[in-house]
Amino acid sequence: MNNTDAVWESLRATRWAPPGGAVATPERRRTYTFALEQAEQMFRAAEGVGTATRPLLVFYGLSQAGRAIAAAASAITTADGWRLEGHGIRTVSKTLSGPLPDVLVASDKGGSRGSFVRLSEILDSPLFADKVNPLALNALWDCLPENRVAPLRDTGTSRRTPLYVAHLSLNREPHPLASAPVAYFPPWVVSSPEGGQTLVDYLAAFSDQVREFHSFVRVGHDPDAAPDFSSHHDGWGELRMNWILPHQKSGTFAERVKHLRSIGRTYDGDIYFFPAVGDAGQGRGLHPLMSWWAVLHTLSMLARYQPAEWAEQIDVDGSSYAAPVESLLKRAMQVVPRLVRETIEEVA
Repeated sequence: MNNTDAVWESLRATRWAPPGGAVATPERRRTYTFALEQAEQMFRAAEGVGTATRPLLVFYGLSQAGRAIAAAASAITTADGWRLEGHGIRTVSKTLSGPLPDVLVASDKGGSRGSFVRLSEILDSPLFADKVNPLALNALWDCLPENRVAPLRDTGTSRRTPLYVAHLSLNREPHPLASAPVAYFPPWVVSSPEGGQTLVDYLAAFSDQVREFHSFVRVGHDPDAAPDFSSHHDGWGELRMNWILPHQKSGTFAERVKHLRSIGRTYDGDIYFFPAVGDAGQGRGLHPLMSWWAVLHTLSMLARYQPAEWAEQIDVDGSSYAAPVESLLKRAMQVVPRLVRETIEEVA
């Protein structure tokens, strides 16, 4: 049995006694159980097709899983607040025939019943409903940790990708600082001669709480010494950083991990800091499930409504986008089911 089979089996095991709000009414329960069945069937069907049609099956599998997540959300106590109607996210049609990174995406406004909007509200994830400045797929693509070294378009020093927080490296003894290695700073940050300022500039795209770190390890004792980055074999690097706990009180290992999770977001069991996009301001960034949702929705729209353009985009002999897209869709079939399970546990 592979890991993905085990994930689906664990999700199936919840259906006889659904979690959270899914037991509130018989209809909610039925929606939870059958939406998960549909999601699993679509993901399994996606395993047997190629890149030409895979985004359709994977996205609609995620869409059905979203209905199960909403049904399970214990915070929803109204009679029909768990119901989802429509996508709640759209692509700007005229951009679908252009370069893949430049396809523009916008969510519906808050308060509507579309799947993307309702789930974003449930998960405290920002929307990007600005019709004047919709988001480019390139920005959404870079919100996924899997795409760190596989950009659609590398925008150089303006590119921001998620930062991994190695929370298991926290000291087990009580301490007022949550101190952990933060990994995947890009090479241009790691090797910058203006190390401290470059670090501050890079983190400007992240939440206030991330940027308000207490300190970091430096190369010397001078208070203005450069950050002591550890460089990985690929040039990316990590830096041990410290955040002070609320009220400056000493905290246990579990309390310090909880604090780091409150600054970032859980992603497949790990903690990441996500860059802010769209209407996120200086919040925690998009919930990772919603980043996957936005990217997969965009790819599915191309595959469904622009088949000729999609064929060009995924031509490995003629398109620089083909290999990254192929890789992401393969990973989606493994990662997204785990995120669905994780998100159900989060909201139940």
